[in-house]
Formats: sequence, structure tokens, C-alpha cells
Amino acid sequence: LQQRGRSFLCHTCGCDTSIKMADGPQEEEQFESAESGASKTFPKQCSALRKSDFVCIKGKACKIVEMSTSKTGKHGHAKVHLVAIEVFTGKKYEDICPSTHNMECPVVTRHEYTVVGEDGGFLQLMNDAGDIREDLKMPEE
Repeated sequence: LQQRGRSFLCHTCGCDTSIKMADGPQEEEQFESAESGASKTFPKQCSALRKSDFVCIKGKACKIVEMSTSKTGKHGHAKVHLVAIEVFTGKKYEDICPSTHNMECPVVTRHEYTVVGEDGGFLQLMNDAGDIREDLKMPEE
């Protein structure tokens, strides 16, 4: 659309379209956000995935333990067969997707801690910087 006075000229068909403006005072929209806007996942092509990479299967963060690629069929793409273990529960998931398609991969950061002690069923952990963390419940097993 190209503006001409209070009407607009359409690029597609060249018709003259008039737009009626609201009469009252305009309210300014406000947007609030609690997050930084960074995504928790990123897309990665199936053919680029490797064993021990992390991938989202059925919305769950999983680590790939087995992977195989089938040859291109008569009418389609090569398929990638993934077997992965969910990071938090240890449940096994499988998925098959075309090798040219993208899968969501979770952003994973790894932190190492040293166990300092135990207090009331919670572990006392220390990182390399010397910061103590005491919010992790001790495993029951």
C-alpha cells in the first residue's frame, strides 16, 4: 500500500482504499516481559545430529544413545532413526524424521559441583568459584 492523503493506493490492483482513523485519543500499547527473550531450544538438521547430542523428542529433553540413517527411498528423503533417553526421568524415546528436516535441540549448560556436606536431606555443593548451593535435595537411593 502506498499512502496518498488519507487513502492508500493498493500495489496489487491499483484500487484506492480509504482508511477511517479512530477519533478518540490513541492509547499507547505497553509490553512487559519477564524473560530475556532467549530461546530454550534451537533448530538443528537431523543429518547433523550425532550420538550423545541433546534433542527434544515429544517436548522432552533427551540425550541420543543410538542413531541410524536409512538410504533415500524411491520417492523420499533418507530417514534418521533416533533412540534417546530423557535427561530427567531416564525414559526411552524413539523418533524417525527425514534427514533434511530440522529438530529442536535444547540449550544445555553443564555445571560441576563438589559435595561439601549434607544438612537435613539437602546437599551442600560448591562450584569452582567457591559459591555454595544448598537447594538440591539428596537422592533417596
